[in-house]
Amino acid sequence: MSALDRLGLRLILPVGMLLFALSGCSSPPEPHAGGEGGGPGGTAGGPTPAPPGVGTTVEVGASDSIGPAPGSPGALYGYRFRQTDPGSDRFTYYDRYLSFYFRPAPDALHFQIENKQNSIVWIDWEKTTMLTPDGPTSKTAHASTTYSDRFGTLSPTQIGGLQRYSDYVFPMDYLRDPGTSGLQVHRQLFPEDETAPNYNGREFGVDFAVRVDNQPRTYSFRFRVISVLPR
Repeated sequence: MSALDRLGLRLILPVGMLLFALSGCSSPPEPHAGGEGGGPGGTAGGPTPAPPGVGTTVEVGASDSIGPAPGSPGALYGYRFRQTDPGSDRFTYYDRYLSFYFRPAPDALHFQIENKQNSIVWIDWEKTTMLTPDGPTSKTAHASTTYSDRFGTLSPTQIGGLQRYSDYVFPMDYLRDPGTSGLQVHRQLFPEDETAPNYNGREFGVDFAVRVDNQPRTYSFRFRVISVLPR
């Protein structure tokens, strides 16, 4: 081997070793232990499971879900809803007095009302009605309503100035006798069993009777089932 060849070999070997070391530094990082987009073990914004009811078409109370597909664990079908009147792709509505946010789910229609004025607002449950998915209208039950309230007088709810109030509603006619348990047992707003596809396209809603500045007002909202899909 000539002196020139030996000089070239001495130059090539260090460069090759340097390139090998650099390629090791650029290898991909270890995968994160958490789920996609979230902290350890989960996905950010994932659904919060609702406690199961006592059957496929009966619920005990109602538990809201923040996930994109509300429903019970193990449900055979899932629902997608749309707010049709007043139309909103975010399930919201507001005016100078109140701001509404809705979360339709198979167990009930969940909502939040914000009082934008510095004065008391009242929800008059005695005059608040629901359009049921089956067609007829019904008196409205909410979180504190029990089976014994069906033929009684429901107390109004007060929303203080600049305060928010969260609750859920379902038709009073859907209440079921809980026996001696004292629990709020009611039929689901929408079934999640094999009968669910029959509810595709159904309309439902609520007419809130409210007193604002001591003046009666009615806020009407309508929703539609836009799809029922197997899970």
